[in-house]
Amino acid sequence: MKNIRIAIGADHAAVVMKDLLVAELRQAGARVEDLGTNSSESVDYPDFASLVAARVVSGGVDKGILLCGTGIGMSIAANKIHGIRAALCHDVTTARLARLHNDSNVLCMGGRILGQAVASDIVRTWLSTQFEGGRHQGRVDKIESLESAGAGIVKETSK
Repeated sequence: MKNIRIAIGADHAAVVMKDLLVAELRQAGARVEDLGTNSSESVDYPDFASLVAARVVSGGVDKGILLCGTGIGMSIAANKIHGIRAALCHDVTTARLARLHNDSNVLCMGGRILGQAVASDIVRTWLSTQFEGGRHQGRVDKIESLESAGAGIVKETSK
């Protein structure tokens, strides 16, 4: 984790988890940008998802981490940003596969769902796993083409 650049953001439901992860990551040598929030006062998670996603897609950081109560809202919001592949992970297996197969560039977790030790293990696994490429690259390319297609995608209808 040494020298990896990470942007991290959370809403009020996961600020405690965020603060602990920031400390752990910095202790491990990561360069962490803490984009907030910094209190338990209610805030809107899409605001923090967009801040972290913008840092990732601009190349200002290597990876992003987003935390909210369940991680669901953050993952939905972040995945609206072109170039983001946000993965909601609940264990080390989903974290490993999110990187290995999907080249996830944003990790999402739930502060009300996971304990701190599990969250720390997930972060370490996610950051230490490299994208496998190969047959998975074509699938990531297809995901990126979906972003480019936008509203032009024709949906199949059932008859």
